[in-house]
Amino acid sequence: MGICISSASSEIHQADDGLENVMHVQETIVSHGIEKLGSLYSKEGSKGVNQDAAVLHQGYGMEHGAFCGVFDGHGKNGHIVSKIVRNTLPSLLLNQKNASAKMKTVRDHNNEKADDGLAPSEGFHKWKEACISAFKEMDKEIKLQGSLDCSCSGATAVVVLRQGDDLIIANLGDSRAVLGRINDQNGIMPVQLTTDLKPGVPGEAERIRKCNGRVLALKEEPHIHRVWLPHEDSPGLAMSRAFGDFILKNHGIISLPDISYHRVTSKDQFVVLASDGVWDVLSNKEVVSIISTADSELAAAKSVVEAATAAWKRKFTSSKVDDCTVVCLFLEKRKQQSDFIF
Repeated sequence: MGICISSASSEIHQADDGLENVMHVQETIVSHGIEKLGSLYSKEGSKGVNQDAAVLHQGYGMEHGAFCGVFDGHGKNGHIVSKIVRNTLPSLLLNQKNASAKMKTVRDHNNEKADDGLAPSEGFHKWKEACISAFKEMDKEIKLQGSLDCSCSGATAVVVLRQGDDLIIANLGDSRAVLGRINDQNGIMPVQLTTDLKPGVPGEAERIRKCNGRVLALKEEPHIHRVWLPHEDSPGLAMSRAFGDFILKNHGIISLPDISYHRVTSKDQFVVLASDGVWDVLSNKEVVSIISTADSELAAAKSVVEAATAAWKRKFTSSKVDDCTVVCLFLEKRKQQSDFIF
């Protein structure tokens, strides 16, 4: 069971969303009679304990705010790391934002552009600085967990903040965030908001090699690049940024997120975040189509996870199914299925 928390009523509700892997925090979700809707769902694969965790915090930072996060653990203690990040990062980020608001800083933002070519709002710059500080602090807190060995364990993170019409996207690793947008034909189209930060990405590989880390693929899986120690064939990490994994922190693995900005328009319908277990078997287009045709906003995340699980069994009959986790945040009241053209 997942945990659903309503701050307004101070009640904790159990939700059928995976074994304590997802948390839905609702503060102010009704404004002027318009309900702010979202859903999240996590399903354990066949590799063992579910190492994914997720949170959807509505009313975060402001009335029309939201914090969405998916955290994918790996290694022996990855399931613990992902939950620590889920439980700590939202408040840590808000604290960093509030602290930075009290400090006057002058920075050069002249070259920064949103994905629509427009200059980001001033609020974005404050949140960007807060994200960088919060992710750095989060990694320190994980390292300070004395009883927890995270030398070869860690977690990725993809986070989307909504503050009014501003979306701030922070990505650490190979989970992904995608926007569902109405196109000119009144259909729904995907807009990828993040880059999968894997060792095979040229810029990531260059940084790792400059730090004497090795980027190599195994013969049996030539399409998957991994990070190895300079003189040992371990640990073979399949992402280039993560919390934890301290054995590789001196060899190019970093906890600095890739941060971007998107200004919400009337055509933007929803944002979906998912762990790589979903994106390994479903395309961006397939995912936004599933969400658009789901029975309801509340059923959207589960519909994607169930489709991903089925795709794993269909496409990789001899492989173990990965954990699959999805968070959906609806930016506008969802149209009916008949309103879209596919």
